[in-house]
Amino acid sequence: VSTQSTGQTCSTNEYHLSPLRWLLLLAQFPSSTGAKVGTQLGLRGSTATALSNFKKRHDDAKRRVQVLSEQPTTVDFAHYRSVLKNTAVIDEIEQYFKTFKPKTYDVSKQIKAIESFEQVAIKNAEETKSKVEVELKSLEKALADIEGARPWDQTTVDELAQAEPEIDAYTARLVKDGKWMPPGYQERFPNLSVL
Repeated sequence: VSTQSTGQTCSTNEYHLSPLRWLLLLAQFPSSTGAKVGTQLGLRGSTATALSNFKKRHDDAKRRVQVLSEQPTTVDFAHYRSVLKNTAVIDEIEQYFKTFKPKTYDVSKQIKAIESFEQVAIKNAEETKSKVEVELKSLEKALADIEGARPWDQTTVDELAQAEPEIDAYTARLVKDGKWMPPGYQERFPNLSVL
């Protein structure tokens, strides 16, 4: 497959959109980086491992292509005619070989679709990252408050009222109305002095 937008060539059975995108990404890093690619991109865990494995397979494939490209690409049909008895098969194969033209495909639409999807994915990832950072800061603050809090048995009523002013206001309203116990307290915790 010859891509007009990138000028790259690969066989039709190897062409997939995702690996093409990976190849374009990996082309930005020299082959000596190896496992460092994941850390340079800020990846962790299985994603970094998968990228490193893909980079390794990509480098191996590049080496094999280099070795194969240095070998002669011509076919000696005369040799095969002298070795095989059925020369009609050799003539037919030679005819196919001479008339073979690789197909080319324009994949610019697919690459544009991938790029637009990638932009949306990056935007969504950045939004998610910012939301997670805000949530993380909130959780870190809550954790610091929990770790820095005194035990309940050492906390005074005044400190509790200072931390939650609505408790003090609610208690003042109950006392003003002549209610010395919160609603439902007697039902939940009955007075056992009668027994």
